Amino acid sequence: MTISTQDVRAVLAAEGLATQAGWLRVYHVDVFTREYDGYSDEYLMVGTGIPAHSYADEPPQPEVEGQALRRSSDGLQWEWVPDLRGQTAYDTQTRQPQVMSELGALPANLTLLPPASAFDRWEGAQWVTDTAAYQASLAQSARQEYDARRQIAHDRIRELTYAQELDIATEQETEALKSWKIYLVQLSRVDLNHTPDIDWPTPPSH
Repeated sequence: MTISTQDVRAVLAAEGLATQAGWLRVYHVDVFTREYDGYSDEYLMVGTGIPAHSYADEPPQPEVEGQALRRSSDGLQWEWVPDLRGQTAYDTQTRQPQVMSELGALPANLTLLPPASAFDRWEGAQWVTDTAAYQASLAQSARQEYDARRQIAHDRIRELTYAQELDIATEQETEALKSWKIYLVQLSRVDLNHTPDIDWPTPPSH
């Protein structure tokens, strides 16, 4: 029911109980978040109060973009708070993302700014890329790639050398042995300091 001008209005005493029976519009909040959750018109008998988690004072208008209306923690007034729910925030220590699910301002260790790389660190109010760490990571990756390529080449050369030493190598295997040795020499000339723009030699196809 909607209250009309002809309806008798309830009167509340300071302790929140009705001293006069009648209708009263009350405004509800969520039990857990205290967020405004709509209103209803309630008929109050003398000596009764409004429903739990409800208030008699009208919420402020109009709505504020990007914020949510909730009751203050002491229950005395309405307040606008940032509503970041559904947005992704990033931990300034770990760079780990998390989706915001609660009302209120960001905790001090979170930011809505995404890091640009795994080597970013938080400085003041922005992410700054740790170029030394980035270069060290590139160098490590290049060394691992280099070692893996050398191991493959050595293994293949060893196999083909056995065939040659036993005098059972085919013409194709003899040619392959030469190609792998050339490849290994080319690999030894690679300058790992040019990472990430290293021009890796192409390994033989056989």
